Amino acid sequence: MTLLAIDWAGVGVKAGQFILSFSILVVLHELGHFIPARLFKCRVEKFYLFFNPWFSLWKKKVGETEYGIGWVPFGGFVKISGMIDESMDKEQMKQPPQPYEFRAKKAWQRLIIMLGGVIVNVVLAVIIFIGIKWVWGEEKLPMKNLSYGVYTDSIAKTIGFKDGDKLVSMDGKPIENFGRLEADIVFKEIKTVGVERDGQPVNITIPAGFSNKIKGRKLVTLFFARSLAVVDTVTKEAIFFSDTRLQKGDRVVAINNHPITYLDEFAPVRDKYIGTVADFKILRGSDTLHSKMLLNKRALVDKNAVSMGFASPYKLLGTVTTKYTLAEAIPRGWNSCWETLDNYVSGLGRLFKGKDKPSESLGSVISIGNTFPSEWDWERFWTLTGIFSIILAFMNVLPIPALDGGHALFTLYEMVTGRKPSDKFMEYAQMVGMVLLLGLMAYALGLDFWRIFTKG
Repeated sequence: MTLLAIDWAGVGVKAGQFILSFSILVVLHELGHFIPARLFKCRVEKFYLFFNPWFSLWKKKVGETEYGIGWVPFGGFVKISGMIDESMDKEQMKQPPQPYEFRAKKAWQRLIIMLGGVIVNVVLAVIIFIGIKWVWGEEKLPMKNLSYGVYTDSIAKTIGFKDGDKLVSMDGKPIENFGRLEADIVFKEIKTVGVERDGQPVNITIPAGFSNKIKGRKLVTLFFARSLAVVDTVTKEAIFFSDTRLQKGDRVVAINNHPITYLDEFAPVRDKYIGTVADFKILRGSDTLHSKMLLNKRALVDKNAVSMGFASPYKLLGTVTTKYTLAEAIPRGWNSCWETLDNYVSGLGRLFKGKDKPSESLGSVISIGNTFPSEWDWERFWTLTGIFSIILAFMNVLPIPALDGGHALFTLYEMVTGRKPSDKFMEYAQMVGMVLLLGLMAYALGLDFWRIFTKG
């Protein structure tokens, strides 16, 4: 991996969005435990954003509770007196139960305290998705607008797709929204895709295990909307060696006599002439003109350093944005939230059925942080925050010791049978759960480092 190729500003923006997003999720999740604990008169000893082994970045005691920020960004915690949790405070558990302790409360109260964080994350996710639909609406690129078809990633070409294909159907059902293609192929396990190629219908079979190949790559986009190479911006740094300068609206049709019809054909031709003065043949209205521009040598590291930018296919082909009133946004956001969870659960199902490989599907905070864009985008930020909120709720409700769901399961067992699991049993269960979770986190983190150093 070449250090010069790292966009440190972009990395900083990604990190900033990740920290803000997870701070919101963790603080609200822990508040979901904190508030009912205080309502039921439990003593809360600590309330922390992130974990704090050995030391804290910041802490302050207010009343009976120490508030703080840890330095390990894997979550957060509230330490409730008389509860066997990640703090493993065995000495406290040896003492007789006190009225202010978690273990002294009724089972139904303890259940509410344990599930409070999950409930808050679910409510937060629903509110976020509703807010997104209300503020930004839904932007779609209708398939009928892709008049030039698509250009495809190399992995799509291996199963028969070609540049210029017009995607028509999936498993016989018409494709309406271009933006849903990859998600449907991966999560709905689409078997066939119908395309129009040179005016003729062609059916392409999606082979079993194809989604593994998609998930195992950094670039998971199979299809890109194809458009003409139309200039959108020319920066002040652009150096021209002709009276004719490129300007917004120009259509590039050749570089040094190498013809270019579509935007996806520009980069391969451009890369041949990096560091030279290249002749751009352009169409400006009804005129054919030539402009000579230096293709900056810095573009060997930063491929955007050619002092120009093209109009996005979405802009040229025309998207359709549907705006919603608050009343209309509520059901749309509700459905989007649960569709997100359904996709995630489907992905986990594929993992446990052996259809996906853990080494290709798992990721740590590095993978999560990398999902944020390198430029601050509030719509994308809140979309990812909503996604992670509903995923966090689902993961925490799983009946695994050390997670909220594990504690809730033992409490439900007590409510049904009338027998409370012993403190010793709870200690062992907590330890087993912590070992499993820490092992999984270490494995995921190791996978991310392996990907970084082996794939750059």
